[in-house]
Amino acid sequence: MEYIESLRVFRSIVESKSFTRAADIHGMTRPAVSRAMAALEERIGCRLLNRTTRQISLTEAAERFYEGCVRILDDLDTLEANVANHTREADGVLRLVAHTTAALNRLVPLIARFKRDHPKVTLEVTLTERPVDLVADGFDVGVVVPYMITSETTVVRLLERMPFVIVATPHYLRASSTPRNPEQLAEHLFVPMLPSLRRPVITFRSDGADEVTMPLRFEVSSNNPTFNRDMVLQGLGIGIAPRDLVEPELASGKLVRLLTDFQLVDDTVDILLAYSNRALMPAKVRAFIDYAAAFFADLTASR
Repeated sequence: MEYIESLRVFRSIVESKSFTRAADIHGMTRPAVSRAMAALEERIGCRLLNRTTRQISLTEAAERFYEGCVRILDDLDTLEANVANHTREADGVLRLVAHTTAALNRLVPLIARFKRDHPKVTLEVTLTERPVDLVADGFDVGVVVPYMITSETTVVRLLERMPFVIVATPHYLRASSTPRNPEQLAEHLFVPMLPSLRRPVITFRSDGADEVTMPLRFEVSSNNPTFNRDMVLQGLGIGIAPRDLVEPELASGKLVRLLTDFQLVDDTVDILLAYSNRALMPAKVRAFIDYAAAFFADLTASR
C-alpha cells in the first residue's frame, strides 16, 4: 500500500476509533487495515496504536504523528482541490443526518430542489434525535441542533433559529385552569423532552433583572417533539413545542398559546449545518453546504 494511503487509513482509525469503521470508509477489509498499520509502524520505527479487544488508544508518539499527518493530508487535499475543484461536478453518495423536528417543513423541499440541481448525487438521509459523531458514524453533513454535536472539531454554521411556544388544549385548560403567570405553572403537568436531553425547567425573564425558573412536573416525556405534541393533544399536559410544529393546531384552535405576555429565556433552538473540519471536502458536500445555506437564507428573508 502506498505511504500516503496508509496515512489516510491511520487518520481514519484515530478519528473513528475503530479499525472496522476505517475499513468501511476506505472500502478495505479489516485485515488489510491491520496490515497497513503494521507496515506504517515498521516504516516509522515505533508503535502508533495500542490495541485491545475493546478499544484503541494512541501512543505518545502517535499523538504527535497524527497532528502532522492531518496537516500533510489537508495540504495535499487542498493542492489537489485547487486544480480540480473548478471543473469537478458534484456526484456520488451524500450521507446526511438530520434532527427529526429541526428538519420539519424544511428538509423535503431542500433535498428535492438540491436533487433537481445535482442529479448525479444520491442521498442517504437519516433522521434522528440522538447525538452523533459525523466522522465515526459515517455522515458527510448534518442538519442538527446543538446537543447533537459530540466532537469539538465539527464545523457548524447557523441556518435558522426555531422559536418555541407554550401550548395546551382548550379541554385540558377547562379541566384544570389557565395559568396567568409563570408561578401558576407549578399546578400543571407538562409533556417535556427527556431530562437527559433538556433540563425539565422553564425560565422566564421578568420586567426587572431577575429570572423566574419553574421546574416541570411530568408523567410522560420522550425524545421526540412530534410525539410530545400528540400527547399534549390528548390532554396529558402543557407542551413547550417548536412553533412550526404546532402551527396547524394553533390555527384550527386545537391548541392555544399560553403566557404570551411573558418572555421565555432560551425561547429558540439553533438549527445548525454541521460538517467535518477538513481543508478539502468532496464536491457533493460543498455543493450541499452552499445550497442549504442559500435555502435557509431565503426562508429568513421571506418572513
